[in-house]
Amino acid sequence: MRNNTNASGKFPLNNIVVKNFMTVKNWQLTPPFLLLVLCVLYLFIFNNGGHYIEQYVNIQKELFFYLNSELSKFPDLQYNLTQLGDVLIFFSFISIFILYAPRLWEALLNSAILSLIVSATLKELLDIPRPAALFDHNTFVIIGRTHHGLASLPSGHSIATFVVITILLYAFMPKKNINKILWCTSILTLGVIIAFSRVAVGAHYPFDTIIGSIIGYIVTIIGIRISTKLEWLNYVRKKKYLPVLILLIVIWVCIIIHKIIESNLLVFYLSLLSLGITLFLISKLYVQTKN
Repeated sequence: MRNNTNASGKFPLNNIVVKNFMTVKNWQLTPPFLLLVLCVLYLFIFNNGGHYIEQYVNIQKELFFYLNSELSKFPDLQYNLTQLGDVLIFFSFISIFILYAPRLWEALLNSAILSLIVSATLKELLDIPRPAALFDHNTFVIIGRTHHGLASLPSGHSIATFVVITILLYAFMPKKNINKILWCTSILTLGVIIAFSRVAVGAHYPFDTIIGSIIGYIVTIIGIRISTKLEWLNYVRKKKYLPVLILLIVIWVCIIIHKIIESNLLVFYLSLLSLGITLFLISKLYVQTKN
């Protein structure tokens, strides 16, 4: 076991994250991997007839229409929720941990890079048409931008959502069993609600989000395991690097402001508030360190 003195000595919250991440083991990849295999077997092997794309769409067509119809009854809520699948939005809500739990962000960035590679590769290989590319737009509800093209499986938003959800799940896992059950149930339920907003807005099929969520969980376990071997964000609180961090967050803020101008959504304002608090605290730390 490596020495975690640098990571744990100065920042109590980071110490909690480090200890919790050390409890994540490789065997925890097995259940989600088996679930992913079962999904693939169900969709592509145990159902006969037609090309795999036709088979994939037809087997969940009715479920898609039903869930889209029911979930889209709350269009404003779903449109705000689905924005959390954008890493620039969801990451902003945990930006404060850059200062107080850099190990969390190490695992987060590791996982995000892996998820981007996996998502892009699978979308390119599978070429599953989006619902709007196959179905008459009058037969289902589309909220926000209409998504066309051949990039439906897996749902990138669902992968990104479960990257954040899984990081939070393990980073702040309680010690008592009853609290673990409550925490896991709450955080995973939140992830599922956000992921299925992609069906609500008409951007993805149900299995796009299910498979995307599983992939997000798997790559995050790997990302966490990598973070237990590396310590590449220890410099984040050093004075000479703080201006770079401040500049990056200012750019981030500008991007969110642009999103607000384009779509006046509550979630964007909350995202901007989170980044504003983080920017203030980092600037304050820089001034104090400078003096």
